[in-house]
Amino acid sequence: MWCGCLEPFAQSRRDVLRGIAATLAVAGGGCASAAPKRPAVGDAAGLLDETTSIDLHSHPGLIRGLGRTTTMETQIERMAAGRVRASLVAAVADRAVLTVNSRGRIYAQREPQPGELYRTTYAQLERVRTRITAGALLPVHESADLDRARRERRHAAILAVEGADFLEGRLERVEEAYTRGIRSIQLVHYRVNELGDIQTEAVRHGGLTPFGRDVIREMNRLGMLVDVAHGTLDLVRAAAEASSKPFVLSHTVVDVPGLARAVSREHARLVAQRGGVVGVFPVAFGGPGFSGYIDHVSRMADAVGIDHVAIGTDMDGIPLNSTFDDYAEWPSIATALLARGYGRADVAKVMGDNVARVLTATIG
Repeated sequence: MWCGCLEPFAQSRRDVLRGIAATLAVAGGGCASAAPKRPAVGDAAGLLDETTSIDLHSHPGLIRGLGRTTTMETQIERMAAGRVRASLVAAVADRAVLTVNSRGRIYAQREPQPGELYRTTYAQLERVRTRITAGALLPVHESADLDRARRERRHAAILAVEGADFLEGRLERVEEAYTRGIRSIQLVHYRVNELGDIQTEAVRHGGLTPFGRDVIREMNRLGMLVDVAHGTLDLVRAAAEASSKPFVLSHTVVDVPGLARAVSREHARLVAQRGGVVGVFPVAFGGPGFSGYIDHVSRMADAVGIDHVAIGTDMDGIPLNSTFDDYAEWPSIATALLARGYGRADVAKVMGDNVARVLTATIG
């Protein structure tokens, strides 16, 4: 879920694709050599049919009150149209205590009541489970389920939680989460919780707490994907030491001064060095519109290497001015990367193969 500092511009992907030969041929950080002739959208569609494309971080139809009215059913239809085979669908654990100030900054306005965040987290996930029960979504419990989604051309949901606040400091709840189908937990969000420090508030713990280390080790044992998004550099350093498996930073951008949720190259490389991936999200900051989003993806590839880049849209979690907000246009990301000179194999890595590799190494 997005943090404030919103910029008042956005640009249609259709406009970009009409002029992609001129616009996207401009070299950006991390681009390959001179871009070839603009590829047809059909080229990207074919690539996606051969790939298990995965959104590393999303809230499709889950978060109300952010000015969006899209339902989960509509989002599932758009995922199908855009050939999005799977997404990590995240409940927001601390959502009940969050508010937004006049400058768009999200913060925890109060401490939760005992049991409050535990209840509200599972209530959010129940909305996803009803779609699974109805057959609209395939559940992912192990990486083999992703192959089924690709074969059947259906959308798979990997249950995730943004913020481990719902654990309420109780380690046994990690195994309960696994038993209830959750396969990824993001350690922190917008409330400084029992696990560690966050990027948008003053440091309290000096990084990752002992409980945070215990949670990582328990997730490694069970077969769950650790997500360090929103965590400070010191938290990520400690997570890299504590984790025996690759982990992810699901949604951020790199080298964007003045944006609290951006990371430095050192920060991003800590994830890559452990074999993990960093998801790039489409914030309207540091570059105008959709072409600016592709700039962010290219900059991340330059920072950590193409094997460690993914797409984390934060779908329906960015209140205003997301530069990518329609799953039906998912192929436009691949088209833009092809136009910048990235090879098909490298584009497939960014669109899902990198995440699939890390899921295989973590959830089995």
